[in-house]
Amino acid sequence: MTRALLDHLERQLASARRLLQIVLAQGEAIRAQDVEAVLARLGDVQSEMVKRVQLEHERDGLLADAAGSLGMRAQDVTLEALLTTMGQRDAEQAREISAELRGTLAEVSRVHAQNRILIRQELAFLDHLMRVMSGVPQAGYSPIGPTAAPQPANLVDTRA
Repeated sequence: MTRALLDHLERQLASARRLLQIVLAQGEAIRAQDVEAVLARLGDVQSEMVKRVQLEHERDGLLADAAGSLGMRAQDVTLEALLTTMGQRDAEQAREISAELRGTLAEVSRVHAQNRILIRQELAFLDHLMRVMSGVPQAGYSPIGPTAAPQPANLVDTRA
């Protein structure tokens, strides 16, 4: 059980590191406005997420095995409970890997959130540019506050 847990944590950490590298590269591509690279990194993220689903299934299996050994329900098994069945050195290694995994996943989440903001900004700029180029009026701000979008004049003569 100890070796299986440590190996699993190592695979989880390797996956999280790959995911971090992908989202960092995606952020660079967004800043460079390199659409092909952004889409390629999106494909990379999707591929890594498939691997992470497999890792989660493996994790579920490990938890079920541990639950049987510890005499508890799988959802109640914690890393600390598992560490009680390990030697000191292995337990410390598992704690270190787990801490690095949590930190790496937090960084992935932070960078991903930044990338989403950057993409929204780029899309808002493109939306604005397309409206300007098409001549579609849009609302905005005047020196006295918000203004409504100008409405086109009614060209139908209703006097007849």
